[in-house]
Amino acid sequence: MNAVNERYMTGFGNEFATEAVAGTLPEGRNSPQRVAHGLYAEQLTGTAFTAPRHANRRSWLYRIRPAAVHGAFAPFVQAAFHNDFGSGPVTPERLRWDPRPLPKSPADFIDGLFTVAGNGSAAAQAGIGIHLYAANRSMQDRFFYDADGELLIVPERGRLRMATEMGLLEIEPQQIAVIPRGVRFRVEVPDGQARGYVCENFGAPLRLPDLGPIGSNGLANPRDFLTPVAAFEDREGDFELLAKFQGHLWRAPIGHSPLDVVGWHGNYAPYQYDLRRHNTIGSISYDHPDPSIFLVLHSPSDTPGTSNIDFAIFPPRWLAAEGTFRPPWFHRNIASEFMGLIHGAYDAKADGFVPGGASLHNSFSGHGPDAATFEKASTANTTVPDHIVDTMAIMFETRAVIRPTRQALESAQLQHEYAACWQGLKKNFRASRN
Repeated sequence: MNAVNERYMTGFGNEFATEAVAGTLPEGRNSPQRVAHGLYAEQLTGTAFTAPRHANRRSWLYRIRPAAVHGAFAPFVQAAFHNDFGSGPVTPERLRWDPRPLPKSPADFIDGLFTVAGNGSAAAQAGIGIHLYAANRSMQDRFFYDADGELLIVPERGRLRMATEMGLLEIEPQQIAVIPRGVRFRVEVPDGQARGYVCENFGAPLRLPDLGPIGSNGLANPRDFLTPVAAFEDREGDFELLAKFQGHLWRAPIGHSPLDVVGWHGNYAPYQYDLRRHNTIGSISYDHPDPSIFLVLHSPSDTPGTSNIDFAIFPPRWLAAEGTFRPPWFHRNIASEFMGLIHGAYDAKADGFVPGGASLHNSFSGHGPDAATFEKASTANTTVPDHIVDTMAIMFETRAVIRPTRQALESAQLQHEYAACWQGLKKNFRASRN
């Protein structure tokens, strides 16, 4: 791809202006009668035209060919990647999976997607799809866009290089990327193997949470989010354009690379963020705040104070609260939680939850530390701080029940004895304090 020397622009949700060829961006008019260099003007809108200014997201693209130039769509089959979350009963059982194996035959990012769970739908414009990916080759002469939802991509193993319409993103484990709805892209696998998690957001675009009493600073800082500068491909060939639309995949032939945007300006664009830059908040006296202190991004719902999706992390941090049970306590939530592990060990589980694995705790299903973790934390010396290092766990939390797919429940990676981790919690009750 042809690109200027700078790779990224900083700031979350800013209005950006970037061009790979000088003089591309028009002055004063978004759609001049004649665009410089013989380009076409095209607007990409991610919110309603009438959305409030602070929530309105759109970008103007100045490209070699309009996005309308491609062949007819026909159904495309990748049976493991879908939005079929079922309509029957959902078990309240706590579920956990081992990591999915890396593919033995050639598989790119799209080939390697496996749907684990979800709720809602693109048609309802609410809910979430949760997928795992495992790939061992780059996408070759193949491009993809998701019309159903924006994609939050979380690598666990191997780097990803994403060539998008608006420029290049390169992420490694402990970094994330977000590809907005409708943006076309290709995924390359520089290390030869890659594995991780994908959150497909059917609702409002992800944004930074308000900080409230925390004040101006803390959690994820806007300056740490990186948006690509303009870069483009000017090449022709026998390519395919894959689309996800209303839960189904489609394929159209395309005779040129759709990554041909020479310049763009606006605030609807891909971005990336390094989770290690999160400024984690916690208690320095006693007890500990709710897990919302670990929030990175959220998709708001139509109910004030309630998210369609919360994306939280559990990074390295100091635990300094005295006289307090420091790991996550036993709890039952109105929300449903899907967790993954990127790196190291999770402080609420002694074993069984490993990088690349996943767990699902649905609404009001009791969960918390396993027996070994409980015993260790109950006798720890809380007069000295505990430094949790070398770890990174993630959580997708939703207000609706997360429905596991049939293929996830029937997969060889499902841990059928997961609930046994709590069975060692013995009765310690004594009626007398003596």
